[in-house]
Amino acid sequence: MDSIIHKFVLLWAVIDPIGTIPVFIAVTAALKTTAEKNKVAVKAIVIAALVLVFFVVLGEILLDAMEIPLPAFQVAGGVVLFLFALTMIFGDSKPEQELGMVDKAANAAVFPLAIPSIASPGAMMAAVLLTDNHRYSLVEQTITTGIILVILFIALLLMLAANRIVSLIGETGASVVSRVMGLILSAVAMNAVLSGLFSYYNSVSG
Repeated sequence: MDSIIHKFVLLWAVIDPIGTIPVFIAVTAALKTTAEKNKVAVKAIVIAALVLVFFVVLGEILLDAMEIPLPAFQVAGGVVLFLFALTMIFGDSKPEQELGMVDKAANAAVFPLAIPSIASPGAMMAAVLLTDNHRYSLVEQTITTGIILVILFIALLLMLAANRIVSLIGETGASVVSRVMGLILSAVAMNAVLSGLFSYYNSVSG
């Protein structure tokens, strides 16, 4: 249960469904009907799910093909996650970063909504790290995939109720939540770095 909670918190932080709400509202502002907006939300979630499941299934295979040891990728992934977390805490918040991409998006459901708002680089890294064949059984990897899909489903529900949610917490509230998630993510990222270094030195000394 502790492992499931740990994975849920990490994946929630990197996917950040709440931070996606202002982005969704911005990219669908020109759409006239609720049905059109809902269609964009569903399309974005399906694309994000396909991207993340791709990294779950083939991420480690690609690493093996390039002969990159997993501890090295774990350290690199932890560093990337940490830097990603710092941008969430000290830089523009996730909504502010991605709202700037809206006007340039030819297909809003794909960019910036599905990528990078939902299936962010941090989420892709986390998907690979949390489904390591050497550390996690097939059952555990299936559970992780299930957690990803559950969070994506929650993100879909939040987008479908986006207007009501923003009226309650406001864009400032979404920004605050995103920064809190960044703080949690930074701690998880440092744990990944330390764990990767420990595994690497154990394999070398062993």
